[in-house]
Amino acid sequence: MGRLIMLEEGLSILEEGIVKAKMILDGYPTSALFTAEEYMKFYDCVYYMCIQQQPCDYSLQLYQRFTRALEESISSKILPSLEGKNGASLLKELTNMWANYKLMAKCLGGFFLYLDRPYKTSTSLSDVSIRCFRNLVCDAHYQRLQDAAISLINQDRTENPTDGGLLKCISSFFVEMGIGNDAHYYDDFERAIVADTSIYYSKLALEWLALYSCVDYLKEAEWCLKREIQRVSEYLKQATVEKLTQVLQWQLMGHTASKLIEKQKAENQDLPAYQELLSRYGSMSLGDGTSASPSQDWPMSQ
Repeated sequence: MGRLIMLEEGLSILEEGIVKAKMILDGYPTSALFTAEEYMKFYDCVYYMCIQQQPCDYSLQLYQRFTRALEESISSKILPSLEGKNGASLLKELTNMWANYKLMAKCLGGFFLYLDRPYKTSTSLSDVSIRCFRNLVCDAHYQRLQDAAISLINQDRTENPTDGGLLKCISSFFVEMGIGNDAHYYDDFERAIVADTSIYYSKLALEWLALYSCVDYLKEAEWCLKREIQRVSEYLKQATVEKLTQVLQWQLMGHTASKLIEKQKAENQDLPAYQELLSRYGSMSLGDGTSASPSQDWPMSQ
């Protein structure tokens, strides 16, 4: 296949491979779609279209076709699959499509591999594939995805079983979407989680103050902190876990310090138990081996 290949002929050859590669989005494995000979046929086509001097080096046109193939697959299959979905079903569909999309992009990248040279293109094919997904999917649906993820986290807190693996996948997705870009999707996700956590436990603290004795309040706070660390450590970055832990400690102990002191004095009972629980709560591990020292505003026994 060392002969000259005109643009129309080459694109026609590649179209066969592109059509098949898009089937990966439907769950077909690459091995079931292409033989080694077919794969090399598409690679060779791109290779010769890039190195020939006459009639033209078609690198730019091929780069454009690669990009357009990605955009077409997103518009025709991925975006329609997300419509009408919310909550866990939206996140499951997204993570499934993202996994298949990466396989498809890798397959197409193999056909167009010769373009992945600094003197051919300024942006790698891998970065192009992420950029296309980010621009057409993540930017358009980010708020829905974030809301769905936070809703699942809240369900988990109320003992409604949640798929921690799904939350880990969406957390990783936000990280991947920020690669090679100024957008910080995970950071925005983290800020939203921290804010939501603060509101959730602020309301819970008020309910507990009205419902429990001082000692029982501390028992609930200790149990809650343990559960929160255990839960979010499964699907969030360690730095995020630490921020959430600090927020929870402040809302349950720091913010309620004066009221807890008043309750402890008024009840005037179980002082040793109160002191033990307070000490235990303040020295709980954040999950990385360090301890959370009690804030100076926390209610020490008087």
